[in-house]
Amino acid sequence: MQNDVRRLREDRALSQGDLARHLGVSRQTVNAIETGRYLPSLPLALAIGRFFGRAVEEVFHDDGHE
Repeated sequence: MQNDVRRLREDRALSQGDLARHLGVSRQTVNAIETGRYLPSLPLALAIGRFFGRAVEEVFHDDGHE
């Protein structure tokens, strides 16, 4: 599963630590999500979508579907 978390975060000039604080998770969790090593729980995925003003499907998508 691919995601656009890094791009969305960088578009807002946020560090991984900044985003982690907004979401109530560790910077390591944000890094693991961005690199695809960790798929967030549904509540966390929803929180990420809400934070960026996007539907979950716009942030997280199947390989090859952008």
